[in-house]
Amino acid sequence: MASRKPSLLRQLGVVSATALVVSNMIGTGIFTTTGFLAGDLGAPSLVIWIWVVGAVCALCGAFCYSELGINMPSSGGEYVYLTQAYGPTWGFMTGWVSFFAGFSAPIAAASLAFSDYLAEFFPALHLEGSHVLFGAGDWKFSFGWAQVVACALVLLFTIINIFGVQRVARLQNVLTTAKVLILVAFIVLAFTVGKGDWSHFSMPAARTSTNSIPAQFFVSLFFIYVAYSGWNAATYVAEELQQPSRTLPLALTVGTILVAALYVGLNLVFIYAAPLEDLKGELAVGALAASRLFGPQVAEIFAGLMALSLMSTVNAMVTIGPRVYYAMAKNGAFLASAAKVHPKWHTPVGAILAQGVCTMLMTLTPFPQLVIYIGFTLNVFAVMSVASLMIFRRREGWQKLRVVSFAYPLVPAVFLLVGAWMIVRGVQFKPVISLAAVITIATGALVYHFRMRPRIAPAPKVETY
Repeated sequence: MASRKPSLLRQLGVVSATALVVSNMIGTGIFTTTGFLAGDLGAPSLVIWIWVVGAVCALCGAFCYSELGINMPSSGGEYVYLTQAYGPTWGFMTGWVSFFAGFSAPIAAASLAFSDYLAEFFPALHLEGSHVLFGAGDWKFSFGWAQVVACALVLLFTIINIFGVQRVARLQNVLTTAKVLILVAFIVLAFTVGKGDWSHFSMPAARTSTNSIPAQFFVSLFFIYVAYSGWNAATYVAEELQQPSRTLPLALTVGTILVAALYVGLNLVFIYAAPLEDLKGELAVGALAASRLFGPQVAEIFAGLMALSLMSTVNAMVTIGPRVYYAMAKNGAFLASAAKVHPKWHTPVGAILAQGVCTMLMTLTPFPQLVIYIGFTLNVFAVMSVASLMIFRRREGWQKLRVVSFAYPLVPAVFLLVGAWMIVRGVQFKPVISLAAVITIATGALVYHFRMRPRIAPAPKVETY
């Protein structure tokens, strides 16, 4: 009798799965977005409300993904759902996009942000000090000490992720706990000993956007979506969750609510620390708030703590991404080596290494202006995944979550309407970036049909509960 091939093991509980969601969500977005919102919206109340609306949309998405996940508890997230709903072409395209725009690019960006925060202590790590290899303007490709440190961080977590998911989960729990404690302490200390002023909440800023406020509100939701992205993180490791029908909904819901509370709390702190006019256009809004609340010396400490918190973001995405490629490779839709699980460590080593190499190359590229590109591309597939719920709910034996069934189809409709409107406004607001996203998706379709389709396996048969 042939020995069974090594496979992924169900080792992750609620705490570890929730830690992945929290760490994957809390990245650089929360500490950069508010400065743009200040000029776009001009009113403190609108800045707070847009984060609340973003939280509601993310929570609706988390509920829908929970139902998808408990019925199809296989690693891969959108790849599994879209393959089952629309066929292997769409499944391949979402995995194709995930490899570049969903994980490798954000990991590279977070790693570069880690270097830039450390530059408060080691000035040579500033991104501006990198040597330009080629290109100019926004599209110059650079290399310097910032990229060296970023690559070292990626390499460190890539190696750690090879040697078993339990070890990674323990490290992730520690890093996530540290991140949450840092942010909670910052919020509490800001309102107890910080030198802020509640009158700032009644001080508007001069708007820099010429759009009407209702139109701009929906455009700005695009940035909020990027900041909240990651609420679906636990679906990518569904095959390694203990009792997925219980663990997955809890992890997605608790993780999203916790992050939403932190985001709203942090934005209250930012406005409490400085008038909206002073925040306008500020990238490092968190560091500015810390400086106003506690003095410049504390701002340096804050930068160091933010560097520490970014480590958990990098580790979470390094862990999650390879599970998508693993799921694809099992069906012949990715490099065959990505489907191989190490017999001792039970990790998809090939997928982890492929992502690590791609990410380190991407640290040379200019990612700050690609935030909208990443958000636009991922939003398309998130909308399609939630829409697939309408198809799956007609199937006999489909398990329906009560929270999604309440006033059905209210929950998926909220997510779909906002997501669709964001796509429309994104095309109007950033046509070039939208075109780049469409080209990325179309390239995936071409690669599938001309290179992968002749040797691809049938659509994955997922285990159901």
